[in-house]
Amino acid sequence: MAASLPQKAGGMAGMPPQQQPHPPPGAASAACQQPPQGALREISPVFLCRIGQETVQDIVTRTMEIFQITRATQLPNGVTQSQAMYQDRFGKLQEHLRQLALLFRKLRLLYERCVEMTSDLQEEPSELLPYVGEELVTVKVVPCSSAVNQERKEVLEKVRQKNQEMKVLMDQMRNLLWDVNAMLTHRK
Repeated sequence: MAASLPQKAGGMAGMPPQQQPHPPPGAASAACQQPPQGALREISPVFLCRIGQETVQDIVTRTMEIFQITRATQLPNGVTQSQAMYQDRFGKLQEHLRQLALLFRKLRLLYERCVEMTSDLQEEPSELLPYVGEELVTVKVVPCSSAVNQERKEVLEKVRQKNQEMKVLMDQMRNLLWDVNAMLTHRK
């Protein structure tokens, strides 16, 4: 598996050359910086992470294209669309979804390879706990002065009043919207 993954590093993993998407503007410089074929076994995790970053950018681009296609698609509200246009958009969506699945598989392979290469660098979770084997220092809580308590009560009361006013306004807006919607449905 280690030898097969780096060979796919230049292009999209698992994608035939004729189906690869057009590279992003910065991909030409990244292609020039790939390691030579003899060094395929010694690809660094940093290089894999860079390939992963480009893969994530491709995923985001594909997802945005899917959203643009679906935004441009009209809902079936009684208007008949041409079957050819529907099939074209459906085909584009299917292709984008297929490419997304391939990109996610590639990203998963890159992740697993990076974890495999850096397993000796990862710390145990028990080493990250700050208070293992140490005594907790107790902190003495000093009560607030009466002026601070009074100010807190005033602020809380103001917040309650504002919340009540907002609730009344929201109820009024809801009722107004109900009335407008009712009038529109009666008009039809």
